[in-house]
Amino acid sequence: MTDGFRVEVNALVLRSTEKPMEVERIRLRDVGPGDVRVRIEATGVCHSDLSLARGVLAQQLPAVLGHEACGTVVEAGSDVENLREGDRVILLWITPCGHCASCARDEPHLCVNGSARGAEPYALDSSGEPVYPGLTVGSFAEQTVVPAAAAVKVPDDISTADAALLGCAVTTGVGAVTKTAAVTAGSSVVVLGLGGVGLAAVQGARLAGATTVIGVDRNPDKAELAAQLGAHHFVPADDNTRKAVRALTGKEGADFAFDCVGSARTIREAWGMTRRGGTACVVGIGGKEDQVAFSALELFHFARTLVGCVAGSLDANRDLPRYFDHIREGRLDLAAMVTGSGKLSDVDAALEEMAAGRGIRTLVVPESAQ
Repeated sequence: MTDGFRVEVNALVLRSTEKPMEVERIRLRDVGPGDVRVRIEATGVCHSDLSLARGVLAQQLPAVLGHEACGTVVEAGSDVENLREGDRVILLWITPCGHCASCARDEPHLCVNGSARGAEPYALDSSGEPVYPGLTVGSFAEQTVVPAAAAVKVPDDISTADAALLGCAVTTGVGAVTKTAAVTAGSSVVVLGLGGVGLAAVQGARLAGATTVIGVDRNPDKAELAAQLGAHHFVPADDNTRKAVRALTGKEGADFAFDCVGSARTIREAWGMTRRGGTACVVGIGGKEDQVAFSALELFHFARTLVGCVAGSLDANRDLPRYFDHIREGRLDLAAMVTGSGKLSDVDAALEEMAAGRGIRTLVVPESAQ
């Protein structure tokens, strides 16, 4: 069957969480009146892709992962007015519907319909089997099709590489600090996990005017980059981490702690590194079977705030212009976060590096964009 699925492209397809992904030919669904078809120019390899590929997060298969991307519109639907062929765009993995209760409360990042299209086939494989877009975007491919509302135009003076990282890592990490937790100037901040999101959180703490920023990671090789991006201290992730963080924060603990890993263990660690009355923010995405326990007494006694963070509380149309300004004026250094590059067939190797705690962000350029 090819009716309604006419454009054929190369894509990296996940068929099993036990096997590597392979590049295959798929047919994208035709562009509807409100859709755009986008040629992927650069896409980041994110920890969420690792969680999907390993089965930590549920994903209907077969699927094309990838959600942090910048590309160029090659076709726009008849009802699309704000985008046209040739426009560079950032792709959004949460697309607010505009009419649910969360959207009505001005919380578009919590839209109940924002990720629904991830469960809808967006392509067919060579045998006619439906293929699903990982986290709604499916950017580990030469092209993808998304609603026009999921594409935000990029100004000419913002590089494609920087724009791609704004699709997830940077807006999540910076937004966790500046919007979700609302870090105040003069505060102390500890960030657990110095991957792409964690280093973005470090930069967000600097932007917020935090005077003590502590980076924590199992890989000491990340200390130098963390310092370059705004961390005043680096603490290895080991049995002495909590004690070291308390020593750097007047023995109280940090005003704000950000867990950019998302496991039960690191959530408890972030909680324990937070002072009484402080805020611990969970940014990383963990598995639903990974349970975190708190005693009733400690919740009362420490009077801490524990808050979850989805996509850095991003309102794309309102917030992205501010990120563009941060890049223009040198307040955000995104190029330093890119530690690798490759093509579609290199994604699995990038995921292995990420799982081992090495590297920050690999930017993949599909062959058709090279």
